[in-house]
Amino acid sequence: MAPDFITVATFLGMVDTAQLRNTPARLAVEVCDWLTPAVDLSLLRHQPTLVGQGVRLEPLGPQHFDGLRSLFVGEAPGPLAVALADQVKLGLAVAKERPDRADWAIVTTADGHVVGEVVLFSLDADHDSMEFRIALSGPERFDLGYGSEATLLVRDFAFGPLGLRRLTLEVAASNARARKVYDRAGFVVEGVRRAVRLVDGIWDDVVDMALLSSDPRP
Repeated sequence: MAPDFITVATFLGMVDTAQLRNTPARLAVEVCDWLTPAVDLSLLRHQPTLVGQGVRLEPLGPQHFDGLRSLFVGEAPGPLAVALADQVKLGLAVAKERPDRADWAIVTTADGHVVGEVVLFSLDADHDSMEFRIALSGPERFDLGYGSEATLLVRDFAFGPLGLRRLTLEVAASNARARKVYDRAGFVVEGVRRAVRLVDGIWDDVVDMALLSSDPRP
């Protein structure tokens, strides 16, 4: 009878016998971990409502269009505005069914007003990473805490139930208000891309920021 691999390997001093006999089970666990995605993709297709003190984040849908019209259509005139609105509403109707991103409307808990949107997108499932962006519907919504709380709600969802390892964002270097919000949420500057955006005739830099699941979260 030919000697089995464990006997030969032990004789040659290649491995410890006890360790080798546990190898199949250990490999099975490691392979299982590798095949099981860390990110719970079901939470993107069926995203929950996230509730804070001042705002709640509702899965984005056609019912939020009027409150976000300024973001989606802006100052587009007559027929163009109608065409844009129709296209946006079609997109909103299927937004919450997408398996690779999550779109929320920011709604005030006090009066139910829609004041902005927040999005997780650019899913990299192989590396447990997504991008983050947020927009409020107008300057009248600034400095009321809506953006800060929405950012924290999505951050905690991303690194909690969703299971991300890395969350990234980009912000205009001139947008001191937004950068302060991201700093307070724990995002770290990773680089600056110079003269990327033309804003009111002036080229602005873009700051790349990121937060890891292992980073401190204030």
